[in-house]
Order: sequence, then C-alpha cells, then structure tokens
Amino acid sequence: MSIRVSQKNVSPLPAKEGVQASYVWLPVGNWATLQDFLQQRFPFVALDIWQARAAKGELQDQRGQHLTLEMPYRAGLQVFYYRELERETPIPFQASLLHLDQHLLVVDKPHFLPVIPSGRFLQETLLVRLRKEYDLPHLAPLHRLDRETAGVVLFSHNPASRGRYQNLFQQRVVEKTYEAVAAPLHARDAAFPFLYASRIEQGEPFFVMQEVAGEANAQTWIDVLARRERFWHYQLRPITGRTHQLRVHMNALGCPILHDAFYPIALPCKGDDFATPLQLLARSVTFPDPLTGETRHFCSQRQLQVWANPSAS
Repeated sequence: MSIRVSQKNVSPLPAKEGVQASYVWLPVGNWATLQDFLQQRFPFVALDIWQARAAKGELQDQRGQHLTLEMPYRAGLQVFYYRELERETPIPFQASLLHLDQHLLVVDKPHFLPVIPSGRFLQETLLVRLRKEYDLPHLAPLHRLDRETAGVVLFSHNPASRGRYQNLFQQRVVEKTYEAVAAPLHARDAAFPFLYASRIEQGEPFFVMQEVAGEANAQTWIDVLARRERFWHYQLRPITGRTHQLRVHMNALGCPILHDAFYPIALPCKGDDFATPLQLLARSVTFPDPLTGETRHFCSQRQLQVWANPSAS
C-alpha cells in the first residue's frame, strides 16, 4: 500500500517527541461550543485533557491561532492538537537501518511494530522512533506494512523529492517481494509459479477484508521456495496493493499464513503477546530511482521464525 502525504494539512504545531500534531475538521452541526463538539467526537478523551491542551497553547487552528474550549462552534475550522496516550506497552524489538541518503531512509522492520501511530500505539511506532533517532522531523513513509508483518519499509525525509518517489508506487513500478510460511498447497503442485487474482473489499468486522464476486482488483504471483512436510516456504509478489492482499489470497487458496490472527477467523486481540509472529516477511523492494535512473534494491536480513527453525516444521 502506498501513502500520499497531503500538503494541505500543514500543522502550525511543530513535531513533539517525534509525533506530528493530529487534526480534525469541524463539520456543519449544532454544537454551541468547541468543547461540546470535542466531547461528542472523542468520548473517551477526558475533559481535563482537552483543558490541559488548551492551557498549554496546544489547541490551534490552521492559522496558528490558539483556541479555547468555550469559543463558539464554527464549522469549517481545522483544529490541531497533540494526541497522547496514558499507557503504552513497550515493543521489545528494534528496526535495523538498511540505507540513508539525502532523500530516503530504508529500514528492516520487526514484527509487531506499527509503521505509523494509530489506536493504542503512538511512541511505540516505527515512524516516531525513526524521527527521534535520526532527527528527521519531515520523515514520512512511502508505503506501509501491517503491524504483524516484518521487512523492508521505505521512508522519505526530503519534502522536495517526496512526490517523485510517491509516484513510483502510484505507477506500480516498485517491485515488492514477500516470503511466507503456510501449509502445503498440493492442488497447485505442478503449476508454480501462478498468478492469483480476485476482488477484495472490506469485510465484517471492519478491520478484515474479504473476497467477493466481481472484476478482480487484486493480483499476486505465488511461488514455492522450499517444501517441508508440514509447511511450505512461499514467495509472494503482489502486483496490486490491496489491504491484507497476501493474507486474503493465501487464505482463499486454503493455506492461510501461519499465525495469522485475522484469516480465516478474526481471533480475539492477543494484546502484548509476542510469542507467535505472523510468518510473513517483506523480503525486498526494487525500483528505478526517479532522480538518478539507477536501479535501487533493498533486502531484509530477517528470517521467518518457523522456517529458520526446522524442528518447528
């Protein structure tokens, strides 16, 4: 999945501890004050937290004007603030640096570490960690991996060249190769590699995807690198970039990726259990550099836990 960073939502608040300010647009509505809206829009954020943000000048509009909670509600206003978490469990795994130049930063992400802040993760995310470690306030991911997936992730830290690299993903000229461990796929034993295509749309519950009838919008090349009795080591090359595409396709073929907590059944949240990482690795990324024309290739140095330990299979 590629990511395009909007230039329209420029925050008047600087990054704080590696975290960019969040924002919300005020829609048309009948709220009397800004406080009324914020309490309805964010019911799990206590009023004293909003009061503290306003008192510190950390509640501002798009022009950098300080806002108060008692101000009359005004539709169309863009409100910036710093998101905070009271408690955040440390993730005991570190990314390793693969490459750094004046435009790009490339890292080898571990399992369980989210790429960007969301939900219960803020400081314990790859983006925030890297901004602080390398003092790169303009760092932004060019694509994204699921929290459960390990491997190569590319970031841009130069706004002047970011669009050139983003266009590579939009134009689908970035070749991404993954590896996975899953059950044998005997039905295709004589036909590897093969292209699997289907239509993927949002499922139920909302955080999973599903295959549906209709024109295909997701394509994946599937091959086998090695075989053992219980598990095979697969190579997966996505042609498209739908959410959870590789996980959905392998599940549809009857061999869900080992330790997948979403497919075929969305299991209860494992919380902070790090014992069984999803056996999916973004092995490599290859693309023509839009600035120099040279072919760039970055490869993960990680190994899938189950395949690296023969006794597990």
